[in-house]
Amino acid sequence: MLQLVVILAAARGCGLLLKYFGQPAVIGEMAAGLLLGPVVFGAIAPEIHAQLFAKESLGGLSALSTVGLVLFMFIVGVELRAPDGVRAQVKAAGWVGVLGVLLPMAAGFAVAPVLHPLAPAGVGFWPFGLFMAAALSITAFPVMARILKDRGLTQTRIGRLALSSAAIADVFAWVMLALVVALAGVGDGTSGLVRTTIGMLLLLALVFGVLRPLYAWLLRRFAPTGEPSQMLLAALLLGALGCAGLTEWLGLHAVFGAFLFGACLPRDDRLLRCLVERLEYIAIVLLMPIFFALAGLNTTADAFVGTGLGALLLVLLAAIVGKVAGGAAGARVAGYGWRESFATGALMNARGLMELIVMKVGLDAGLIGPSLFTMLLVMALVTTVMTSPLLTWFGGRSPDLADPASSRA
Repeated sequence: MLQLVVILAAARGCGLLLKYFGQPAVIGEMAAGLLLGPVVFGAIAPEIHAQLFAKESLGGLSALSTVGLVLFMFIVGVELRAPDGVRAQVKAAGWVGVLGVLLPMAAGFAVAPVLHPLAPAGVGFWPFGLFMAAALSITAFPVMARILKDRGLTQTRIGRLALSSAAIADVFAWVMLALVVALAGVGDGTSGLVRTTIGMLLLLALVFGVLRPLYAWLLRRFAPTGEPSQMLLAALLLGALGCAGLTEWLGLHAVFGAFLFGACLPRDDRLLRCLVERLEYIAIVLLMPIFFALAGLNTTADAFVGTGLGALLLVLLAAIVGKVAGGAAGARVAGYGWRESFATGALMNARGLMELIVMKVGLDAGLIGPSLFTMLLVMALVTTVMTSPLLTWFGGRSPDLADPASSRA
């Protein structure tokens, strides 16, 4: 209980502080995890830190954070849909989505030979290199949507383009991450990879061939208003947790199954609103800060000294240049102006919470250790904090990009 009090207080406090400076509250909550780790809290008060977060006491926190991740990714899957007006921008969103993945993937793979010595012993170059490529290609769709909403840009041309492009980009990146984790998690050679691949194909067939029509019928029959009863809500949770457990059993991470199940549900705004009110609030307010705190406990000060600092700067450079250039190149090829193109690239550069989930997947799979985990955490914070200032900088006087507050002034 004391751990939860400290974690929740730190998350809310840092979230309010960052929100005051015009940043999404989730960035402050992520930073709170870093502050509670050994880099800050552990360095200032090592004895208190060791007592509060003793290793033998972290099992319960880990279980709660996993439940939070599963619920969050379930809602993300339910929320995934084509934004309004995307049909008119399919070609442009395709260019931005594809190049917004390929260029950062290329940048991640290019720096992998330099970073590979920091990987845990026994990790081969190809799984590590492919993981770095996937990790640098992620865009935080929920954080981007929050930034656009706060600035009143959701229904602008650039807002719709960025949201639809992020959805396309994340599908590619998550598919690649699943393949990398399957490759890395194989313990018995090719047969293990074949088992995981066949298992995922069967799970996809189950989710979209059986569960999708079944739950669509259940929702039409027992929740015509879009508000499921307690029994139907329990059935939805059974589906999400069951699919999460299946992907975990297949050697992947539980988040993949939860996301797949959410994506198979009908695109109903009433259902989404109800699930957000009943599930997402508790996941985001209580359970996800636990995830951030555990992430912070996995960090190390080695990432900020000596060769670690150089590696951190290399990760930041590859991540920022790859994403901004990739998104801008895609928008430019689609016929957008330079300002709009770089604004799109800046939005695609937001990684936020989704990057932390990718890092956790990589850490659990044994692909990265504490040092690289810390570097990726810092990269996620820096790239997301950069988004709003870059958007304002590239926006200039464009009505599609300017900050409403500055326009009123």
